[in-house]
Order: sequence, then structure tokens, then C-alpha cells
Amino acid sequence: MHRASATISTTLTPMSRRNFLIWMQNANNRKLIRNAAAAIWARKYSSAALNEQFVNGTSAAYVEEIYNSWLRDPQSVHTSWDAYFRTNQYSGPPNLAPMGRNTMPLSAFMGAGGGAPDEKTIDDHLAVQAIIRSYQSRGHLAADLDPLGIKTRETTVSKDGLQRRANEDVLRQHTSFFFGENDMERKFKLPSTTFIGGEESSLPLKDILSRLENVYCNKIGVEFMFINSLDQCNWIRKRFETPGVMTFSPEQKRLILARLTRATGFEAFLAKKYSSEKRFGLEGCEMMIVALKEIIDVSTDLGVESVIMGMPHRGRLNTLANVCRKPLEQIFNQFAGLEAADDGSGDVKYHLGTYIERLNRVTNKNIRLAVVANPSHLEAVDPVVQGKTRAEQFYRGDQEGKKVMSILLHGDAAFCGQGVVYETMHLSDLPDYTTHGTIHVVANNQVGFTTDPRFSRSSPYCTDVARVVNAPIFHVNADDPEAVMHVCKVAAEWRATFHKDVVIDLVCYRRNGHNEIDEPMFTQPLMYQKIRKMKNCLDLYADKLIAEGTVTGDEVKSVAAKYEKICEEAFEGAKKETHIKYKDWLDSPWSGFFEGKDPLLVCQTGVKEETLVHIGTRFSQPPPNAAEFVIHRGLLRILAARKAMVDEKQVDWALGEAMAFGTLLKEGIHVRLSGQDVERGTFSHRHHVLHHQLVDKATYNSLQHLYPDQAPYSVSNSSLSEYAVLGFEHGYSMTNPNALVLWEGQFGDFANTAQCIIDQFISSGQAKWVRQSGLVMLLPHGMEGMGPEHSSGRVERFLQMSSDDPDYFPPESDEFAIRQLHDINWIVANCTTPANLFHILRRQIALPFRKPLILMTPKSLLRHPEARSSFCDMVEGTEFQRIIPDNGPAGENPDCVKKVVFCSGKVYYDLTKARAERELENEVAIVRLEQISPFPFDLIKEQGNIYKNAELIWAQEEHKNQGPWPYVQQRFLTAFNHGKDIRYAGRPCGASTATGSKAQHNRELNALLNDALSI
Repeated sequence: MHRASATISTTLTPMSRRNFLIWMQNANNRKLIRNAAAAIWARKYSSAALNEQFVNGTSAAYVEEIYNSWLRDPQSVHTSWDAYFRTNQYSGPPNLAPMGRNTMPLSAFMGAGGGAPDEKTIDDHLAVQAIIRSYQSRGHLAADLDPLGIKTRETTVSKDGLQRRANEDVLRQHTSFFFGENDMERKFKLPSTTFIGGEESSLPLKDILSRLENVYCNKIGVEFMFINSLDQCNWIRKRFETPGVMTFSPEQKRLILARLTRATGFEAFLAKKYSSEKRFGLEGCEMMIVALKEIIDVSTDLGVESVIMGMPHRGRLNTLANVCRKPLEQIFNQFAGLEAADDGSGDVKYHLGTYIERLNRVTNKNIRLAVVANPSHLEAVDPVVQGKTRAEQFYRGDQEGKKVMSILLHGDAAFCGQGVVYETMHLSDLPDYTTHGTIHVVANNQVGFTTDPRFSRSSPYCTDVARVVNAPIFHVNADDPEAVMHVCKVAAEWRATFHKDVVIDLVCYRRNGHNEIDEPMFTQPLMYQKIRKMKNCLDLYADKLIAEGTVTGDEVKSVAAKYEKICEEAFEGAKKETHIKYKDWLDSPWSGFFEGKDPLLVCQTGVKEETLVHIGTRFSQPPPNAAEFVIHRGLLRILAARKAMVDEKQVDWALGEAMAFGTLLKEGIHVRLSGQDVERGTFSHRHHVLHHQLVDKATYNSLQHLYPDQAPYSVSNSSLSEYAVLGFEHGYSMTNPNALVLWEGQFGDFANTAQCIIDQFISSGQAKWVRQSGLVMLLPHGMEGMGPEHSSGRVERFLQMSSDDPDYFPPESDEFAIRQLHDINWIVANCTTPANLFHILRRQIALPFRKPLILMTPKSLLRHPEARSSFCDMVEGTEFQRIIPDNGPAGENPDCVKKVVFCSGKVYYDLTKARAERELENEVAIVRLEQISPFPFDLIKEQGNIYKNAELIWAQEEHKNQGPWPYVQQRFLTAFNHGKDIRYAGRPCGASTATGSKAQHNRELNALLNDALSI
């Protein structure tokens, strides 16, 4: 007994000792202790506790064990225990652990007699906790988000007579739990999962409900309870629930008013000056401008130095003017219809981007702002922005995204309707694609062009796609500026704290139709009757500030007049301009890249032989710690074969590619290869990443360890997406010209899933936006009997979009080839040798400008014994061959040649094999067209002059209406000045790219060979 008393005295605080003694004084608990002691004896525990006259920790633990077992299954304990526990007389002993925030012992709810709390007390407290959680989980369903008041929900009347927005959708079964008015005055202990009490640990029920109502059912609706992190949930709760978090100083309110005045004034000025022009104004959502400025202010204060934005056309001009501070004269010039002073076809004003470096006056820090140019294809710019952001983070060494961030703006219908949004969202946490958090801002007009939300989505909100990546979603009424500002502040802090995506849903309206000359009353008559009567947000907020005495009416007018004067002066200044300049709208300037360079001088692509030997040797070796790094046996054979080739000074396709990468890395050029399964390669040929066979995540990449001072090499298996990943890599390539960025399709056939990126960005980006890119697309291509979806990279589509004129033979000169490359929009090639692959990849960096490269790559040729090259084709003095002439007997004696077969790609090896089998090496010449576009007019003309007496054939394995034939036919005639004809040999026209029958495939191939080689 003495030891027990001593233990209690030394281990319990005075309050805990008091609670323990109260618990012990209960007669039922004393009886319980006697029963516990008897049970312990019956179980024959060998313990000193048996000799104790007072209960100790062992017996108390045993009772707790019995009680917990009874809670799980009443039949698992003796009937006497079951009967005792059912009487509701048991109360557990006090907990010796320190209590957490907003917690208290059950004894606090006992009566004066020290009895256990009754069932109603417990149920009431549990119900209060459930109600708090209901508001946190579903309060957004009853929030006052719609400025138009169209989406009204039923309200409930509480026992205190107050009408509350929280209805059955929010509270569910708890709406009728409290039966009397006295319940409203009762104090309830607040759980640790709420911050509505501030410094108070308990509140009357009416205050709990009122505070929850104000937080979750007012002008802000917060969706966050689906996030599976307690820390993140509590972080959000604290920033919305803590009393006073939305208090703004008079200075802050005046700043909001000034910014809102500028946003509203800009739209009004454009409407006055250009009333008949489409400008996709922001009327009805002017707060978006203020929101963006707040996000940038807070982010800049938290360390961000560069912000990259992507957005649709609505509000773009206002964003350029008031967020980026683009000179107003340049914006007004876009309405003037002036001629361009530089090359390019240009784009409409509401698609253009920009790049601005300026001082943030609020934080007094410099900030870089880029708005990426985009097409009308909604959301297509999203992955491009992410790729550009990732690249800028990489080049700055910003591994956590603290200095560079992205902001994506969306329309409500597009955010939920365009699949690329989902694809881009799923890149957000991938190690080689994450940008460490993006802030998404949705301008929720509550209508998509002419389509109501009930017909444009199946989900409750347009933002529900963000839930899949655990991004919190903040819905806010855009007509409440202070609520918008608070949400933006929290969003920026969330991104800085957790480096994860967050969504702001600005619920607003569209005052005009889809554009300014569109009539919305045709399709939304009731909505627009209401809109016509609406005061704009500026007037509403100004009235509020005047009423509370923050500003006067004269001050409001003064701010508006001052901005209108600025616009008028810029408008008059714009009249003096005679031309527009596309380069003023460049979103990704390459400072210093073009200066001092000869635009028609190509650096050599050949390298020293010892460099090839070094890279080839390193590439064919296991890791330095090979004894501990267990490599798959099959890979050991592949490495040994590579080493044998290096010893023989030969390269296959994988080795030629690796040498191109390795030599560029040696020269300080960053190389990034991305796509589905690229680390190994779809056809198991690349194997850039070796995996330890016994240790998870243990890998080795030899190309990352070629030289101590080499540039970084990144090879990344992507998500199963073409659209978003190709867009991402295109954005990555825009950031720095001194990098080789490659995207590889699993098969070339799958590239058409990303057709929007190809058409709107890669093919036409330079012409529209003066924006160059050296992106390389690797598209496995070739008819090999694998069916219609594993055969064709659709080379005909890329060739159709090539911008060279089929009827124009450029003037011949020493600079013929480089001028063609300079003038065209992209390069399309189908190489047949590893050496040519080596040179064309290195040429991407050697050029004094940047052009996208569309490269049809082989499948069976990856291991074809004849598809090899010698080191002597890659050393100094060698270069890319646009065509490869026949170097055999036919080429040596051209006068005896009866037929010249021009071809491109893998079919060359089929033709040479068939020619050898038929012993036609002297009579048939085979010429390979390696670079299809721009078309090598000069070299084709030369070949025509060599084989003066021969019949000319174009042979291809694709169907006649596909492949290069539709592109090359007219260009051959132009090259020969229509003095010679060329005939087609190959498959007939077809709707599908290839047959699914192996037998039919072989028949078609034999027919092709017979037609091409018949004499």
C-alpha cells in the first residue's frame, strides 16, 4: 500500500491524483478492483501484484483489456463481466498521458457525486463533434457562392430561431438532434480538429454553429476533407476557422479597390474604344485580376522569383495589362490592324503571350512574369506551361520549386471537359515532371459558350478533377473581394508550404456573350435578365467601403479617373506607331543565343574517335561496384555485345543514339529523353537504366557518369499519356536552346493522341508566336506485320504540314541546305543508319537556330545486322547525309543502270535483299532519302543527272495515299524541272495503315518488291 501511495504521489500531478481518488471512491470501481484481483489470481499470473493490497497498473491494465474485449465482442468475456459492463457503471481509470489541445477527461462531465457521464451527455458531445465535421466536410454545399443567386438552397431554422444555410445536405441526420432551446446555451468541449474557438476550449452550441456557418457556409466553400493527411487538413482548418483571419486593414482595402478599379476600367476603356471588336473581356469576373496580383504578391514575399502563367483567351488582355504591366501602347496597337515589321504569320491578340521583368511594388522584389502563348484549343497550354516551369526550375537549381512557380487559369466548362487537364494533373507528383505545386484559378462563368453546367458535366463542381491529386479546392463568390483575397493568400501559402497543387474556383458570371458581339439571350435568357440588373463588383465594393467609412465617393472617382487618363495617353501614343512587332509578344526569350552568330553557319557534328571509344566503353560497362550490383543475365550479354562492337569500331542503333547523347553531354549540353518506357525502350534496345536485381530502386545510368564535368542527363519513363507529356516536353524545350529535349512515342501510331500539340504548337509555333523549339519527336515506324496500330507514325501528316513550296526550287549555292532548314517550320527524317542518327541528333544543337525534328525511328532495324555504321562515318569531317546514294556496282557504273529506286526508311533493307536475291545489283540503283523535309532538291537533281537513262521509281511500304509519296511526287518533278517522270511502287490506297493479317502483309510486301525491281 505504501509503494502504491508513493507511486501515485511521484507520478501523478495534484489534479491527476484528485481525479484518481475520485475514481477510486466510486463503490462500483472498488468492487471492480476486487473482481480484477480475483480474476488475476484465477489466471495464476506470477506477479508481485498478487501480494498488493491496492490496485496497481497491472490489474488496471487487465480490467481495461477485459473492457476493450467486451466492446469488440460481448461474448468474448465472462458473463459476469458482460453483466457488469452492461449496467453502464464502469468508467475507465484516468489517463496518465498529457492531454492534447481541446481535450479534457471524462470526469469533467461527471456530476457532483463523481458518477459517470450519462448516455445523453456522451451522445450530445459526439453529436457536436459530428456537426463540426459535417460543416468541414460538406459546408461548401450550402455556401453562398453564386453572385447571381441562381443556385439557391433550402435553409434550416435552428432552435435559437436563427435561419442557417446549413441544411440536410450538410448536417444530414444531425439537423434534428437538439430538442430544446436550452441546448443552444450549453457549452461543449471543442475537439482538437477545429480552431473556431481561438483561445477558448469550449463554446456554447449557438456560437459553435454560428462560427461554423460563417466559415464554411458564407462566401467561401472549402473542399479539403478528402485529403489523406491530417497535418494538411489541420493547416487548412486553422487558416479558415481561426477567428479574425479575414480582417483587412483600411490600407489593404484601398489597395483592393485600386486594383479592382484598374481591372474594371481597362475593360470599360476597350469597350468604349473598340466596341465592335472581339476581345474576350473579363466583365463579370474582374476580381480575377486582383486575385492574380494577390497570389503573385504573397508568393513573391515567400521567395518566388519567376511566375509562368497559362490561360485561355478570356481576360488575357487585362492580365497582360494589369498583372504583367505590358505597355498599353503595344496592346492597343493590336487593335489597329497594322502591318508586322518582322517575319511570321502572327496570331490574334487574345492568343499572344509575353515576358516581363519588373519590380513588385508591394514586396519591393523583382519578379519575372511570363504568359505563354496558346491557341483556341482550351487547356492545351496547361502541360506546355508545366514543362516550361519544370525546365526553369531545373536550370536555376530550384529543386523544391521555391523560386519558380506556375499559375494555370481555366474556364469552368473546359476544366472539367478537356481530358488534358486530367493528364496534366497526374504529372503533378511524378518525380521527373513535378513543378512542386501549381495554383489553378478557375474563372467560373457558370456557362460554357452556350451550354449550361447541367449539360456540360456530370460532377457537382467543375473542379472535381482536382480531387484525384488531393488538391484542396477553394470555392469563392467573386463578388466578395475580401473573401477572394483571403482565399488567394491561403492558396499561395499552401503552395509554398506543401508544394502541391491547389484550386481557386472564382464563381462569377459573364456579362456579355461568348464574345462581345455574341447574343447570350438566345440560349440563357433567364440568367442574362438577371445579369443585366447586376451592379458590377467594383460598384458593390466601393459602396461597401464608403458605407464603412474607409474611403469617400470622391476618392473612388479619383482613382477611376486617374486610370482612365493613363489609358487615354497610351491610346494616343499608340496612334503614332506604324507597325506591330511580333517579337514584342515573345514568351520565352533566349537572351544572347542569336547575338553574334552567323545564321547560316552550322558547327560540325563529327567528333574525335577517342571520344567515341570512351563513351562506347563507358556505355557498355556495368557500374563500378559491379560486384555488389546484381545485373540481369540478359543485360550482361547486351553489355558484352556493345563492348564487342566498340572494339570493332562499329555501332548499332542504340549505341549510335547513346554516342550522340554522350558527346553532347561532354560539350555541356543537357539531354532529356522522355516518354513511355524510354528507359528500357519499347523494343528492349536502349537499356539506359540498369536495375539491381535484388534491391528495389537501386539503379545505374552510365550516361550520367561519362565525364566528371558533363552536363546532366535525364531519361524518364512518363505516365501513359501522349497529349500532356508531349506538351510538357515542348514547354521544356522552349526554355533553353542549349539542350536536346526528346519525346519518344511507344509506337509512332500513338502520336496522334497528341495531335493538338503537334498542330497548334510544334508545327506552327514559330510562325504564330516567333517562338523556336528544338524538340525531337522519336516515332517508331515501319510495316512489319504488327497490325494497323503498330505500324505507322503517320509521316504523311507531318509532311503535309511542312511549309516548303513543292513547286519552288530554291537557288543553288553552298548554303542551300542550311537555308532550307532556316526557312522551313520543321524537319522530317527517316534515317537508315546509326551514323546518320548520330549526326542528325547532334545537328539539332549545331544549328544556329532551332527547329523541331520529326524522326521516324526503326523497330526491326534496331537489331538488323546490316543496320550498323562504322566509327569512320562519325568522326571529324563527317556530317549528316540528306540522301545516301547507291555506293555499289550500280553507283559505280550508272550508265548501265536501268532503274533507280528512291526510298526512305526500313524498306531500303527489304529492297537490297530482294535485289541481291535477283542478282540485279548492276541494273537497279537504290537511293535513300534520309531527310524528307525540307526536300533535298539539289541532291535529287544530281541523282537524276547521274542516271540519265534509267526509269525512276519511288518505292514505299506505306499505302499510296499515305507515307511520303503525296509529299515527294510533285517535288521530284520540280527537281527534274518536269523533264523526267517518276512512278510509284507500293501498296495501293487504303483507309487503314496496315493489315492485321501476317499472310496478307507478306503478299503486299512481295508485290511491292516485284513492282519496284521488275526490269
